[in-house]
Amino acid sequence: MSDLFAESKTNAAEYTVSEISNALRRTVEDAFGNVRVRGEISGYRGPHSSGHAYFSLKDDRARIDAVIWRTTLLRLKFPPEEGMEVIATGRLTTFPGKSTYQIVIDALQPAGAGALMALLEERKKRLAAEGLFEKSRKRPLPFMPAVIGVVTSPTGSVIRDIIHRIKDRFPLRIVVWPVRVQGETAAAEVAAAVAGFNTLPPGGGVPRPDVIIVARGGGSLEDLWGFNDEALARIVAASGIPVISAVGHETDWTLIDFVADVRAPTPTGAAEMAVPVKADLEATLAGLAARLRACTSRGFDRRRTALRAAARALPSPDQLMALPRRRFDEASARLGRALTVAVQRRRARLAAARLSPATLRRRTGEARRAFERVGTQLPKCADAALRLRRNRLDAMVPRITVEPLVRRIGQARQLAERDLLRTRAAFRTVIRLRRERFRRLSGRLAIEPVERRCRLAAVALGTAFRNGDRAMDHALERLRARVTQADRLLSTLKLSDQAILERGYALVIGADGTLIRRAAEVAPGVDLSLKFADGIAQATATSARSKTARPPSRSRVGEGQGTLF
Repeated sequence: MSDLFAESKTNAAEYTVSEISNALRRTVEDAFGNVRVRGEISGYRGPHSSGHAYFSLKDDRARIDAVIWRTTLLRLKFPPEEGMEVIATGRLTTFPGKSTYQIVIDALQPAGAGALMALLEERKKRLAAEGLFEKSRKRPLPFMPAVIGVVTSPTGSVIRDIIHRIKDRFPLRIVVWPVRVQGETAAAEVAAAVAGFNTLPPGGGVPRPDVIIVARGGGSLEDLWGFNDEALARIVAASGIPVISAVGHETDWTLIDFVADVRAPTPTGAAEMAVPVKADLEATLAGLAARLRACTSRGFDRRRTALRAAARALPSPDQLMALPRRRFDEASARLGRALTVAVQRRRARLAAARLSPATLRRRTGEARRAFERVGTQLPKCADAALRLRRNRLDAMVPRITVEPLVRRIGQARQLAERDLLRTRAAFRTVIRLRRERFRRLSGRLAIEPVERRCRLAAVALGTAFRNGDRAMDHALERLRARVTQADRLLSTLKLSDQAILERGYALVIGADGTLIRRAAEVAPGVDLSLKFADGIAQATATSARSKTARPPSRSRVGEGQGTLF
């Protein structure tokens, strides 16, 4: 047993676990103090709560743990993503707590342009699947914005080009939000600028822009990589203000070019898209104003010409008043006779309807007999109506077999009979009241006052008729004087058609009774009537002045006399 507990004799040094771990750490760090490792990121879940990132780098045969400290992670141009092939620069070290080794990454970059393009394509597919590239969600640019917001570097040539181009085309207010357009914080600053413009209230101290231009000059894929950030693309897509993307040259495409409302090939092109040319607008307005004046002038000319043509087609005032004047003259001629006849008719009617006591007695008797006749016929009518309703009810009873209906019909019959009795009693009461009223009126009627009133009315009517006769005589005398004066004037001026015929003229009348005024209206062989002062002679035309005769006038002989005045 003592041999078992005896100390073994050996020359090997004895180390603790910590000493071995530290020795291994120093050896690894000295041998691999600065290495570049190419591999695919695996197990990346984002930064830890402490701000550090822990993941692995792998290839098809091995895996190595990796860590990026918080301060380094904030400086990286390309944040790590799951499945991304990268080239990591750093140093190897060991972790004594688990007896493992790992690489502490100081720099990280994609493994060539192919990897960046693959990452960009993967982001494009994801955003396209969400519908952020659809044309239906993109807003049109305002035709004439009042304020333009520009997100770019304040020191580069881009902002000077944009300001100069807008000043040349259409000077307006420009609000610049300065940001970095390259580096680790470029994407975050541009996203904050776009979101900040959208949060500005209308009418505030800083004016809210009507359109936003995100601009940057040309560069390599790595220089423009900040504008391929997924978070920036989502903020641009969610912007309530239309966004123009003007990043790089015409051949450079970034992720925000697909989500922006409009993509401009260059920053200068973005300025041209944002505002119109003021000179062109003024020229267009001037041209439209000239066209409007010309159209207005032509419209007035056309309407003036149409008005003149319509005025020429309208008849003259004399022609319009000819028929009303003739009707007035005829009515004036008939007025005297009509007044005389009307007075005679009214005088005869008054004589026939003259009041007298005998007439009043006759009418009173007729009214009394009418009341008595109605009073005698009313009970008969009521009895006949009652019999008619009773017969109708008796005829309907056999067709109804339901007892409730029979009972209701009986009730209705009783109600009808009661109403009929009430109606008969009411009629009798009315007749009795009318008879009593008639007796009272007959007693109050006196013959002498009526005769006196009749005599007074006859005297008044006689006086009125005498006054009317005198007024009628005066009116007839005035009309006769006017007619005599007009006849003397007509005879003096020799304007009468008969006077003209007495002077040796004749009227040529066609076969249809129309007056012929032109020789061109006469055709050979047409029968004509020649009216002279003492009679009418018949004639036949043997020749015409022209072969094409005008259509005969529609005026008759009586109407044509007016043309002689």
